[in-house]
Amino acid sequence: MDFKQLEALIGIADHGSFSGAASALGTVQSNVSGRIARLEKELDTTLVDRATGLLTEEGEIVVARSRRVLVELESIMADVVSAHSEVVGTVRTGMIGTSGRWLIPRTFEALQRRHPRIRLRVSEGTTTTLEPQLLMGQLDFAVLTTPVQAQELAVQPLFEEDLLLVVPKEDPLAKRHEGDGEPLPIAELEGLTMLLPLKGTALRDEIELAIKPWGVTLTPSIELDGLRTLASLVIDGYGPSILPATAVPEHLRARFSLIPLEGVPRRKVGLVSRRHGLPSAPSRAVRELLLDVARDADHFPAGIHSVEGS
Repeated sequence: MDFKQLEALIGIADHGSFSGAASALGTVQSNVSGRIARLEKELDTTLVDRATGLLTEEGEIVVARSRRVLVELESIMADVVSAHSEVVGTVRTGMIGTSGRWLIPRTFEALQRRHPRIRLRVSEGTTTTLEPQLLMGQLDFAVLTTPVQAQELAVQPLFEEDLLLVVPKEDPLAKRHEGDGEPLPIAELEGLTMLLPLKGTALRDEIELAIKPWGVTLTPSIELDGLRTLASLVIDGYGPSILPATAVPEHLRARFSLIPLEGVPRRKVGLVSRRHGLPSAPSRAVRELLLDVARDADHFPAGIHSVEGS
């Protein structure tokens, strides 16, 4: 067994075919086929169904482990190089959309000053899409809404964010509550048609839990598992929604009323990583920069609040 064989199998998993893997690895299809055949012979099992190009159950098991093996190999090289010179290497992180809008520029700016030879790769998504990637070793760490589901993941709190009802300034609901500073009673959400997060997502679960004591039923016009898209639809005038404060950019806030809701808790955001395994030197460096940004409460966007332990 060697690393090129594992890379070939991961390539097939990521690109769906032997030819796709070959293209991604910069080689020819016959080389990929030969590597997979030798790996299958050594493990005495079929890893790829030749009829469909899909991984077998055994293939999925090997890919999950192989991702972590290759990440550890990269970490070994990065740590050795960084021990005697400036920190060098690639860091793969995941970021929920609205948090990434303000965290990424500030973290990247600090990274360019302090560790210019670190290469940062950011995957944007939702907590539900990024958590599996973190578990499989495709990401070094991620900024996600918490709590997370998997026991194998550890969470370090970063900040909390207000959840607000976002409506256009001309909406009657906005005019009734303009400037009074009082939270909107949950009962006023009854019968209000809204754009909502998809059921089963962390944000939707938080909203449902908050309104449960009032017996209010939400009326969705659409449900989406994608906060950036949801916010875009609100901004484009398709209806009101309950959104994190940073979902509405500062330069657009003059067009909307961001109304606090009675009894709705803030959204909790944390830095999430695997419990086991030693992070590489580049990963540790980027984590520290990100934590520095999250501790700088004087420069938080409106609606973001520091938390103890961040």
